[in-house]
Amino acid sequence: MVEAHRPAPDAARHPQERRAFLYVPLLALLVTVVAELFNHKTFTEGPESLWRFVSEEPLAFLTNVLIVLVTLSPCFLLRRRAFWCALVSFVWLVCGGVNGFILLNRMTPFTVADLTVFQTGLDTVPNYLSTGYIVLLISALVLVAAGLALLFWKGPRSSRPLRTRLLTGAAAMAVSSLLMGGCCALAFAVGDLSHQFANLAFAYEDYGFSYCFLQTWLNRGIRRPAGYSQAAVERIVRTVEENTSGLGAEPLTDVNVIFVQLESYIDPGLIRGLELSEDPVPNWTALRESCSSGYLTVPVVGAGTANTEFEVLTGMNTRFFGPGEYPYQTQLTEKTAESVAYDLKANGYAAHAIHNHRAAFYSRNEVYPNLGFDDFTALEYMPRAELTPKNWAKDAMLTDQILQALDATEGQPDLVFTVSVQGHGKYPADPVLEDPAVTVEACPDEDYHYAMEYYVNQVHEMDAFVGELTAALEEREERTVLVLYGDHLPALGLTAADLESGSLYRTEYILWDNLGLEKEDKDLAAYQLSADVLGRLGITTGVMNGFHQTCWQEPSYRRDLQMLEYDALYGAGWQYGGAGRYTPSEMEMGMVPIEITGMEQRAGDWFILGRNFTPYCVVTEDGDLLETEYESPWLLRLTEEPDTADFRDLEISVVDKHNEILSNTE
Repeated sequence: MVEAHRPAPDAARHPQERRAFLYVPLLALLVTVVAELFNHKTFTEGPESLWRFVSEEPLAFLTNVLIVLVTLSPCFLLRRRAFWCALVSFVWLVCGGVNGFILLNRMTPFTVADLTVFQTGLDTVPNYLSTGYIVLLISALVLVAAGLALLFWKGPRSSRPLRTRLLTGAAAMAVSSLLMGGCCALAFAVGDLSHQFANLAFAYEDYGFSYCFLQTWLNRGIRRPAGYSQAAVERIVRTVEENTSGLGAEPLTDVNVIFVQLESYIDPGLIRGLELSEDPVPNWTALRESCSSGYLTVPVVGAGTANTEFEVLTGMNTRFFGPGEYPYQTQLTEKTAESVAYDLKANGYAAHAIHNHRAAFYSRNEVYPNLGFDDFTALEYMPRAELTPKNWAKDAMLTDQILQALDATEGQPDLVFTVSVQGHGKYPADPVLEDPAVTVEACPDEDYHYAMEYYVNQVHEMDAFVGELTAALEEREERTVLVLYGDHLPALGLTAADLESGSLYRTEYILWDNLGLEKEDKDLAAYQLSADVLGRLGITTGVMNGFHQTCWQEPSYRRDLQMLEYDALYGAGWQYGGAGRYTPSEMEMGMVPIEITGMEQRAGDWFILGRNFTPYCVVTEDGDLLETEYESPWLLRLTEEPDTADFRDLEISVVDKHNEILSNTE
């Protein structure tokens, strides 16, 4: 009896599956090309940049293709190969598209660090996209998600047995990984790739999106310096102590120190080819002539406010961290570090932080206690703000907040660290100002004409705030130093050639005082600024502060700075000696207490009487938030009936726009 031949099941499918070894690499190539189209802004600026990347850095381009291929290769392990390829491709394309959108609105590309401030990014989306576009985008994402779900449920499935899939998948992943590693090594050898990103935007253009995005994930923190040891750190500390002990000057510890970090602020007069109807910053121009000033080298361009702020407060250089990393979102949420606040508090100061935007923006409400601040007044603790056409709070309100901080601690010198927000982008490409105070007569790039005009008028109002603040401080009898500086350049398509400074990483600073300090103009890095200011007052407290003041000309300055930073945030903390690390402050939200003094019923509505109410105050009863409307700093109206007529049974919660409770009255 002849046994019937039994054909292999689904044999007809195997040739198609074998062709997957061709289709998957082609898909990786396609995904990479599309991501690079966004990365090089091909749709808005033409193909020249992309062609240069492909033709002049072919190994870098191939490395990016192989990175995508490695993420696609697990499909050979799975039955639902098509679904895995679609899902991974969708993720890469979304990341590439987000990068392209971000590059249209700021000068810093999309990084993994941006995912750590995801909520912050969502908050700002309405400032960049209209409601119609947002709805369209959400609809598209929903449709794609539905398509992926359908593909998972109804899509094709591999008929090969598990053993075959495991062997094939392992081989595919091994081969693609080896190819990627070899190509990457060769690209490093010939200079097509690097893991050092002096300029993040240029790195993305030179090395490709996939590689750079991966680097911002893998290359995190500060690398352990060569020679790091207790003896090496203690040597630096001894040098600082010896240098500062020899200065001998009596410190001026009765002087208020005020920092004002101005959002995206530069003097438009420093932009070549920009012609304006008048000087938009007359106060800044006058201060530059009479006060100590200079260029300030900042770590970011077009965005990344928190990193400039970090450098000024801590004296640490963010270039030692991973590319695009925000220390506010990594180490400083859990660890303390020496700061200008801790250094001045050691000399009897009170330390106040002020920001006319959300308290949770860049996690400041979590980070500031680890930097030593006694209180933090964010937008939620301020009176109703006047807004720009792009819905950012105007800076004029900050004058009263700064003066209030100075008044809050009678008989005690104050540090007031203020972060403004009015100059924030996006800057509209269409005319939105009906009667601008300053008009643009000529622009380096006419595509940015109205965006530049909008920006210049915001800067004009910020300059008026600077004038009001300096006038108010002049009238006070307290001795004061005021430090004004821009955090980064605006995202207006500027190049280094467009700027008098010759760099995208230079803003300006001005040091105003009523002490009669000698005018001394010099250029500084952001991480040197606070040490320079304290040095002029003879305050040498703190290792990092004294290090910048006395060691900046040493040949080992940069190497020792990296060692101190590593020791402070990642190492053993030997620089702190037996005193131990800094203790987080018991920071209060707001400078003045919010209080309920009574309640009364009028025409059927209940009104809560009190002091220091803000638009973010919500009446709370037994832990439940009641519907509340803000009337004035002393009056709130309830739109629902409370269960009590005794105001002592009620509390006030300060609640941000995402319904996060920032603080409660007791």
